[in-house]
Amino acid sequence: MFEGQPKGLYALALANTGERFGYYTMIAVFALFLRSNFGFDAGWAGEIYGDFLMLVYFLPILGGIMADKFGFGKMVTIGIVIMFLGYLLLSIPLGGKTLGIVVMLAALVLISFGTGLFKGNLQVMVGNLYDDPQYADKRDAGFSLFYMAINIGALFAPTAAIKITEYAQTHLGYTAPGEAYHFAFAVACASLILSIAIYYLFRGTFRHTEGGKKKDGEKAAAMSSEPELTKEETKQRIVALCLVFAVVIFFWMAFHQNGLSLTYFADEFTQKSASGVHTMPFDVFNLVMIIFIVYGGFSFFQSKTSKGKGISALVVLAALAVLIYKYTKATGSVDISAPIFQQFNPFYVVALTPVSMAIFAYLANKGKEPSAPRKIAYGMLVAGAAFLVMMFASQGLKTPNEQAALAESGQLGPLVSPYWLISTYLILTFGELLLSPMGISFVSKVAPPKYKGLMMGGWFGATAIGNKLVSVGGYLWGDLPLWLVWGVFIAVCLAAAIFMFAMMKRLEKVS
Repeated sequence: MFEGQPKGLYALALANTGERFGYYTMIAVFALFLRSNFGFDAGWAGEIYGDFLMLVYFLPILGGIMADKFGFGKMVTIGIVIMFLGYLLLSIPLGGKTLGIVVMLAALVLISFGTGLFKGNLQVMVGNLYDDPQYADKRDAGFSLFYMAINIGALFAPTAAIKITEYAQTHLGYTAPGEAYHFAFAVACASLILSIAIYYLFRGTFRHTEGGKKKDGEKAAAMSSEPELTKEETKQRIVALCLVFAVVIFFWMAFHQNGLSLTYFADEFTQKSASGVHTMPFDVFNLVMIIFIVYGGFSFFQSKTSKGKGISALVVLAALAVLIYKYTKATGSVDISAPIFQQFNPFYVVALTPVSMAIFAYLANKGKEPSAPRKIAYGMLVAGAAFLVMMFASQGLKTPNEQAALAESGQLGPLVSPYWLISTYLILTFGELLLSPMGISFVSKVAPPKYKGLMMGGWFGATAIGNKLVSVGGYLWGDLPLWLVWGVFIAVCLAAAIFMFAMMKRLEKVS
């Protein structure tokens, strides 16, 4: 799984892991922060949340244009500095009045602009590693590993956000959640320092991908196996990419409900505590042990030496022993905080990446691996199935406004098992693994060489529009029955999948 990959992949992936840890620590509590600190209702909080996500994913278009002119590496460095300033502003507790709102909005602009310079250009650099013919057939696997590294950062983010917030409340005197959330934002500042340190310590392994200098361009061109394209071929590729961009808009509209309507559901309709063995999924340490078991198992069967197999077996046995011990000690109960559910998606990504890679490698050996566009279409169908689970979970529940009215009167409305959300995140993750890393790989492969930065920016631009549409979930959250809320996202995913299959021949022609 890790064999044959360029060394620069791991350095770039780790640099991205640090940045993503900070970002997802913020995102884990951001929607709740908006409602708690400023008193915004679900709709307004959703609007700000969606607008921020839109900017985060729209500005890579500008970042890509700038990088095509000035170099990818330079934009990555500037982006980290700007993001740091944004998180620093956001971490200052200024209350919920006008000054606090203005500073919060300024911070969001800085974070989104910095991310626009950083995120897409770093991924272009990853793609450039595979322009070397010796790595060309490792591109999809490389992006799967890169995507896995992103989610390692995201896995620990919800727990970090919750723990630092609780610490601020219990030990530092910030009893109001709105004030305590600022400490979660401060974590992002520290994570960016780690990210830039990794980037420069291992820069030698990927310096040739940074662009911006004549010698870099000449070296990259010498290694590249990409033939020169005609105007018609360039047009065909750009049209194909735009078709894919149109589809992924609706995936991200549905998927990023994890930070909005699905978080609202966790906060308002899901049981607030777990006891006994049911506490185990909410301890991130247990999830890490499962990841060790998965990777240790794959390493055992892939190792070519007895020493390698022995080490892998010890890792698996040690992780199993820890889980068994934790199982025997699983007594009492724990509170379930709504942001904690956001740890399950990155956990599933990290745990399932080697499984998906093994499946696709097996299919490739048989000559039956689906093309990247076909994987994207399947991903849309799977995402729709995830919201079908939520439709079943919501049977017999009140509307959000009815549930809120019960809470205000001191009554407890009906609550459901947390396993509904855990299952939904599992299915959504299958869809994500089919669509997101494969889509990024497709863009890096198909984009005309002169427009790589712009086309990667286009991928994020489509994601931006989808994230803007995330706010739809906030506006639906009120008087509508929950089954209808989830039904909207099911319909959107099905329509996008049908469109993708209709365009399949054109897309596969340029793959």
